[in-house]
Amino acid sequence: MSATPEAQSCLPVVGSDTLVPLVDGRTVTYANLDCAASAPALQAVADRVTQVLPLYASVHRGAGYLSQVSTALYEASRQTIGAFVGARPDDVTVVTRNTTDSLNLLAGCVPADADGTPGRVLVLDVEHHANLLPWQRSAGGATVLHGAETVAETLEAIRAELARAPYALLALTGASNVTGELLPVADVVAIAHEAGTRVAIDGAQLVPHRRFSLAETGVDYISYSGHKTYAPFGSGALVGRRDWLDAGTPYLAGGGAVRQVDLDQVQWTNAPARHEAGSPNVIGAVALAAACETLASLPAGTLEAHEAYLRERLVSGLESIPGVQVVRAWADASDPVGVVTFSVVGHDPGLVAAYLSAEHGIGVRDGRFCAHPLLARLGYASGAVRASVGVGTTQEEVDRLVAALETYVTDGPTARYEIVDACWTVADDPRPLPEGSGLSGLIATAAAGFIAGAAGCGPVPEPQASAARAGSLVDA
Repeated sequence: MSATPEAQSCLPVVGSDTLVPLVDGRTVTYANLDCAASAPALQAVADRVTQVLPLYASVHRGAGYLSQVSTALYEASRQTIGAFVGARPDDVTVVTRNTTDSLNLLAGCVPADADGTPGRVLVLDVEHHANLLPWQRSAGGATVLHGAETVAETLEAIRAELARAPYALLALTGASNVTGELLPVADVVAIAHEAGTRVAIDGAQLVPHRRFSLAETGVDYISYSGHKTYAPFGSGALVGRRDWLDAGTPYLAGGGAVRQVDLDQVQWTNAPARHEAGSPNVIGAVALAAACETLASLPAGTLEAHEAYLRERLVSGLESIPGVQVVRAWADASDPVGVVTFSVVGHDPGLVAAYLSAEHGIGVRDGRFCAHPLLARLGYASGAVRASVGVGTTQEEVDRLVAALETYVTDGPTARYEIVDACWTVADDPRPLPEGSGLSGLIATAAAGFIAGAAGCGPVPEPQASAARAGSLVDA
């Protein structure tokens, strides 16, 4: 392996040495190139959780010593979570479940205009569904602006739309979960604030990959997820301006969000408690805070250099393979994060992903990545394949992916694959299940959605077309 520092892991993560079985009977170290979906836990996070579990008790509810300790842990974690994204002194940090939770919460806090008209929200068509659907069903609804072919043209389109009509909020992705590309935040904020519009950033793919500061950028709200920030314990955060959060509709009705309850009226408290009814996820908050502390401890530029090196190597390798296309949203995008989506022309992305897993022990994502409008506009309505790197990714894993795809294009798969519940699987899969897991079989994410009767974020439901493709693709 290269001695280049950027080629190595930045931080130790749990499971980096996990072995997985292949269909040919071998076992290999798992190559997790699906960090954009859910990143593995940092070892520091796992250690911290193990340390505080014996201290776990009720939060904000008890006078006992462990309750006092747990409350202190929770509130200290809140401060760390806010500080990690450069919260201003008067900002509020609400601990949530994830980015989707945060944006749904914020959608209930957008105020009405002076004449009582519900506040309007502007979004782009590049958004993850988490930053699209909450606004579409909010009181003021959402106007969706199509992204242009370049960053410069997209910024001008935003400027023109904000000048055309008043908007309370511009909500947009910090970094695309499909292409890893991003708009220049400082320019976006300047354009929006000039029009009297606040800015909310979906930071799910930005915060784990780039240092970010509310105070430095002027962004009004940032949301991010623990499970993408190396703290997979069911936590997330919404951080930003207090006034909307103090006055907004309480996200959950219940204990802890109130000052006084009578049988005929309720006096709600201010944020953050206003939006944190019920017993909070203290362990999740502690885990996310530990992840924030660990990422912040990296020397400035380390993570960015690591991802830039791996991404450039990955894109270069993919583009050297005949028939492989790398997906891009903007021709002039710069400094993208470590998320790369690609397609193999003429091959179903689900089959490619199943092959990488079963025959090479490589985990990637296939489908439409909860970004259906963007994939459709870019010409990938039937889905694509996404590889994403993180702090624990190495050059060896990236090179494995490129080599495996070269073998796929040249020789095809060696195993036989079939479509079950609209998802590609290994026929008569011989791989053993993890000992002690209690599982009776494997199931793919897309299949789970179809079994439930919904396509979810997976491939377009085309069972007849998929079956036809199977005839030419399943056998080596």
